Amino acid sequence: MDDQRREQRPGAGAAPKESVRSRVHTVLRERITSLELPPGSPLSENELAAELTVSRTPVREALILLGEEALVEVFPKLGTFVTRISVPAVLEAQFVREAIELAALRQSVERAEASDIAALRDILVRQREVCESGEPAAFFALDEAFHRRLMEASGHRTLWRTVTTAKAHLDRARRLSLPLPHRVELLVAEHTAVVDALEERDTAAAEHALSGHLRGVHSDIETIRARHPALFEDPAGGATPLRRRLHPDTRR
Repeated sequence: MDDQRREQRPGAGAAPKESVRSRVHTVLRERITSLELPPGSPLSENELAAELTVSRTPVREALILLGEEALVEVFPKLGTFVTRISVPAVLEAQFVREAIELAALRQSVERAEASDIAALRDILVRQREVCESGEPAAFFALDEAFHRRLMEASGHRTLWRTVTTAKAHLDRARRLSLPLPHRVELLVAEHTAVVDALEERDTAAAEHALSGHLRGVHSDIETIRARHPALFEDPAGGATPLRRRLHPDTRR
């Protein structure tokens, strides 16, 4: 009875089970990929249920889904923890993302309208402003907006959801890379090259610019791992969960 009452809102019937589970999954997934819940963080069903004002059931189901995405892992007798970052998983996510975005870009070159170019140029202006203010979280949001808008120019306005689903592991590495020296400035320059080629209807140049941009994680990953070794999976295996929550300093 308590679980049922907690999943009802005042003056409303019980929330559909699927929508509650989906909401909890979305919230936890965002916290993990944004590093609000860093690798190694312990996850308590009771605490999460109380915080999100739901029963333990949707929390447990959401954690199962996150486990299937390899974002959380259960250790017998120890509990559930956010997984540490896997370099192979990051590179695989980058491969999938590149394949989808390049395929869409080819159609964007053919179909992009003046309004698409203007929207992308506007995002570039805001990215440059954020570069000066030094706000990694704000830049990450604009980076997402840029790639989503670029894909929408192809006519595939819902395809970004597929990319978002595929790149969860990549996003954690991307956030850690933003404080690297001159990284943000380089990203803006690479975005600009993509838009310039798109406006000129130069498919080869656009593909070259976007491919090089997306593969930047290959050169960043070892630097990031050296700076934040505790956040990464041990390549030798046998990793154990961390007993304390880590808070990576993303300003370095």
